[in-house]
Amino acid sequence: MTDLAQYTPGPASGAQIQKSDGEKWTLILVRELRHSPEKVWGALTDPAQLREWAPFDVDGSLDKVGATVKLTWVGNPKPVETRVTRVDFPKVLEYGDQRWELEAFADGTRLTLWSNIDRRFIAWGAAGWHISFDVLDRLLSGTPMGRIAGGDTMKFGWQRLVAEYAKQFGIQAPNWPPQAAPKVVNGGRS
Repeated sequence: MTDLAQYTPGPASGAQIQKSDGEKWTLILVRELRHSPEKVWGALTDPAQLREWAPFDVDGSLDKVGATVKLTWVGNPKPVETRVTRVDFPKVLEYGDQRWELEAFADGTRLTLWSNIDRRFIAWGAAGWHISFDVLDRLLSGTPMGRIAGGDTMKFGWQRLVAEYAKQFGIQAPNWPPQAAPKVVNGGRS
């Protein structure tokens, strides 16, 4: 396993957003990987491989249309029942709020993720997926470094990436940590 102390994510890149009038916007994140679409597909659909890099766990394979799995995001113990809605091996995978496209290019795969995320946290999502994609690339290269997700991302440049993605998207990054409202005591602030 690669030494995590040596890992620093590169600058924010390869992302854009599609804004809508609703609460959720679509994050589009593209990464070019030096691995075949078939190899990348396995990492996107196999629960054991997902546990090594993705910010969630699933209790079953994501490789069959109609399959229903329990998807549990790291840091959120409540599983979300998720249905696989599209499988076109090894090109397109859709489930829940995620759509993955794999395009063969040169000696690898151009991986594109469309993820519907609460617009207030779209830069957070971009930063988290950026780190997850780095972990995925290392896993597929045979130099796994272990999953970095949830609160662990803050040890590896997540805050910097949030600020960089927010700037690229032309939005304000949410404050972190959230500030508690001041207490009001006897009509005054304490």
